[in-house]
Amino acid sequence: MSEQQYDLVVIGAGPGGYHSAIRAAQFGAKVALIERAKLGGTCLNWGCIPTKALYASADLIHKITKNGEEFGVSCELKLDFAKAVERKNKVVEELVQGIGALEKAWKNDVYFGHGKIIGGNVNDGFEISIEGVEMNNIKTKRVIIATGSSPAMIPAFNIDHDRILTSDDILDPNFKTVPERLLIIGAGVIGCEFANIFATFGSKVLMLEYLPTPIATEETLIIKELQKKITSLGIELHVSQNVLSVENTVSGVKATTCSADVPRDQVESAEKFYYEADYCLVSIGRARESKNLGLEELGIVTERGAIKIDAKTTETNVKGIYAIGDVAASGAPMLAHVASYMGDIAVANALASIGNFPVKERTTDYNVIPATIFTNPNIGSVGLRRNQAKALEIEVAMGRFPFMSLGKAKCAGNETGFLMILADKKSHKIIGASCIGAEAPELISEIALAMQHGLTVHDVGETIHSHPTISEMVLEAAEDVFGMAIHKKGRPSFH
Repeated sequence: MSEQQYDLVVIGAGPGGYHSAIRAAQFGAKVALIERAKLGGTCLNWGCIPTKALYASADLIHKITKNGEEFGVSCELKLDFAKAVERKNKVVEELVQGIGALEKAWKNDVYFGHGKIIGGNVNDGFEISIEGVEMNNIKTKRVIIATGSSPAMIPAFNIDHDRILTSDDILDPNFKTVPERLLIIGAGVIGCEFANIFATFGSKVLMLEYLPTPIATEETLIIKELQKKITSLGIELHVSQNVLSVENTVSGVKATTCSADVPRDQVESAEKFYYEADYCLVSIGRARESKNLGLEELGIVTERGAIKIDAKTTETNVKGIYAIGDVAASGAPMLAHVASYMGDIAVANALASIGNFPVKERTTDYNVIPATIFTNPNIGSVGLRRNQAKALEIEVAMGRFPFMSLGKAKCAGNETGFLMILADKKSHKIIGASCIGAEAPELISEIALAMQHGLTVHDVGETIHSHPTISEMVLEAAEDVFGMAIHKKGRPSFH
């Protein structure tokens, strides 16, 4: 087979990579997409999607057990985690097939193997080898590296993929066990989501967190509300715990900790605490997948595994080669939707530098990045937190509206939580928002759009929202910034 010549080769088919390949094809580029495992990458196969499929099952259980009788539904529940996993696997497989169909529809060539840049430059093009493919060398004018990340293999935790597991292990298509006792190390986003799922399915969940609170990046009020829910689910949370080791005892696992306040040089003599369970899930840290890509040979700079890029253009220090998503040192959070966004920027700049494509150069803007956590209830946030605004010396006005005061939420039995909106007191522009409660991620999306276009709380408050809907939370919280919410007691405060 003759050597193929492409305008763009994308290495890695996660949410950043497969997105970039399709976007480039939309502009008329000849594209190759290289993936060593499965289309969709971590997000689709071992992350966002399978977790949310299991969350949907847990959420249904929660609704029936919490509100069933009140809503006129009485039944004896039979929980079948294996069935939930089978549904999860089906969802994943259908979406993987969907991505393959999209790439084919856009006439992109997909190669399954390990891609490596073996030479070239921006003027003459680059050569890519593909291990595991008969025609193992292809040429391209530009390259986007989108190889993502994988669970960090922290030595002290002795991850053996047997009883001491990563998130990849626990989302394996064949893992259909509900542990009687599950120990989770790390009470960040991943840890809290899995704790919610397995506690709902009947596990006795115990969480160990190094920091003083779970999901420490969120607003204090959000964290307090989540901690109430964690307690109500029977989850045992121990914070300020430095996990020193985890041992597979054959019949289970045993973790040894000390207080996180103990100085490093005094850990050996510090008081120890011991926790036992049937399985342990390690949900701490991600390692960038940047090995064996030909980076060192080309002189591409990396730092602790992350590929250094121009923060505005996503281009590496080698002209014509771009890096996006988790593998890139972008300064943005490691999120699937950030990777897709970066892909748009990289594609625009790569094709604009070639010429002859209907696209202009673009630069990144990470000021408005919504984030979501699928605990029960959901959490959503965007923009600044109050402590960040204070550090930036921005005088803040805050509006807060509870779900219990909203008609639609009360009808649905979703009365837990609240939405808070932060505005600059001088300009009245929205600078951040946080929500815990039903449909929190969807509510945050409206606020993200408002922030992206520099709208004020008055702009949002003067927009008609359909009634009765959960979206009225945004209207009421925006009005409450200056004490004008209709369904909340308060005194107007005009500025």
